[in-house]
Parts: sequence; structure tokens; C-alpha cells
Amino acid sequence: MNPDIDASLQRVRELGESACDALVKEIFRNGLPADCIDPSMERARFELSRDPYDGGYSLVGVWRDDRGNKQGEILFHNDGSFFAEYDVISEHPTKPQWFIEAVTAWGNRQHLKTELRLLPAAG
Repeated sequence: MNPDIDASLQRVRELGESACDALVKEIFRNGLPADCIDPSMERARFELSRDPYDGGYSLVGVWRDDRGNKQGEILFHNDGSFFAEYDVISEHPTKPQWFIEAVTAWGNRQHLKTELRLLPAAG
């Protein structure tokens, strides 16, 4: 692996693991089985991406399924913040008027937030 990526991963590993745990907890808290998503730092494939705004580099991890289809992404910014999303694609188990598209997490070491990204259910 690229030494710059390795060093970047070392710096964000703890925050990344907290973010992955938060994604799973948000799913479980909303009535879906926690194993319906599988985000982990180990499963993500990382690369460095140049930020067009400040010219710095962000660390981007992508989760893929066994067929290579993208399931989610986690992005660590230079300022210590992050954003993660993981596809769920499921009917909401307790709110039939909603469909769960994805679960998202964002924040930094001090403040971590999560929410479901919902779409109105058809019908």
C-alpha cells in the first residue's frame, strides 16, 4: 500500500472505527438488523483525493459488495472532520410511509452525528 495512505489511515483509524460503529447503531436503533450493513475500516479500499477547495488531500474509503458494486463511502477531510454513507435500500420497518435509502454519519472526534436518508415510499 502507498506509505502516504498508510500514514493517513493511522491518523484516522480510531475516528473511522467510531464512524463505522455509529452507522451500524443507527440502523439497529431504527429497527433493522445490525448485520444488514457491513461497514468497517478493513473492508474499505482507500485512496487519497485532492480537495479542489483547499488543495489538500482527503482520504477516501469505498465499500463494495462481492460483485464490485459500490455500497458506501467514508471521507476524511484535512480539518479532522469526516462524512460517511452506506446504502441500505430497505422499507422502513416501523414507518411504512418511508423507504430507507442510506445511513449517514458525519462530524469529528468531539461530535459524531448519524441519520437515515429517507425517501417517501411509493404507493
